[in-house]
Amino acid sequence: MKKVWLLSVLALVLVISACGSNNSKNNNSSPAAAAPSKKAGSTDQKMYIPIISKGFQHQFWQAVKAGAEKAAAELNVEITFEGPETESQVDKQLEMLQVALDKKPSAIGFAALDSQASIPYLKKAQDAGIPIVAFDSGVESTIPVTTVATNNSVAAGIAADKMAELIGGEGEVAVIAHDQTSRTGIDRRDGFANRIKEKYPNIKIVDIQYGGGDHLKSTDLAKAIMQAHPNIKGFFGTNEGSAIGVINAVSETKMTGKITVVGFDSGKAQIDAIKNGLMAGAVSQNPVGIGYETVKAAVAAVKGEKVDPIIDSGFVWYDKTNIDNDDVKAVLYE
Repeated sequence: MKKVWLLSVLALVLVISACGSNNSKNNNSSPAAAAPSKKAGSTDQKMYIPIISKGFQHQFWQAVKAGAEKAAAELNVEITFEGPETESQVDKQLEMLQVALDKKPSAIGFAALDSQASIPYLKKAQDAGIPIVAFDSGVESTIPVTTVATNNSVAAGIAADKMAELIGGEGEVAVIAHDQTSRTGIDRRDGFANRIKEKYPNIKIVDIQYGGGDHLKSTDLAKAIMQAHPNIKGFFGTNEGSAIGVINAVSETKMTGKITVVGFDSGKAQIDAIKNGLMAGAVSQNPVGIGYETVKAAVAAVKGEKVDPIIDSGFVWYDKTNIDNDDVKAVLYE
């Protein structure tokens, strides 16, 4: 009788041990590992393509998101769209990139806040066979299969030509840039500055400051420049937040009409400023087109199709004379 009782206890212990082993395996599964695999070449699941932008705070990024969602719907792929709270949060954006990599996506769309800091993460993507599509800003690497962007150097040169024309070809001007680490920040700053130096010897750039794309900080920087250079005749704001900051500084110091403001990007505040005479004009990218082409290129790359290394999304100069033209309204966003 005692022997039968011992055999029963042993059997019960073996059953409990087996259950414990299975639970242990389940508990060790990370969320990323539990996520459905949607790697390149998968035919039984939708492609999953996270889109990581520079931010969310400007209407520009909302327009990029709309274009990406349009392409996702047409191509029947799943996307997510996210970015850090400010365009100075490089570390936060890199965390988002790592989280995206952990989910083993089909491809990633990425607008780098820092053209070099993201390279180790992009190398991880390359090693995992995940195509990277750079958009808006490129990186100092050949890892992205393509870069979807405006030719920012050329576009900023057009802004310089307009500035020179508006201030009579002479005088002091300044630049409020959004950063000195992203390709857009670098190319727009240098595109404007180089054109001034090459073509307009009587125009002097007295200062270049970086406001992180924040309109409040950019306002303060513009006011400081105006105090240091009371004869300044013009400002170039390199993105939406920078341009709005300059507009506010000129308006609050009652220098409207005395200081010429040209900028980059669109948005309701800039459109209103041009219509009200607070701003002379700006270069607008085609943000909806940028988002659309980014997703389209990512899908093509996943399928192994040929993708051009550079996809120029174009730009337009707009001011009071053409702001209501159909071809201009098509690329403006509020």
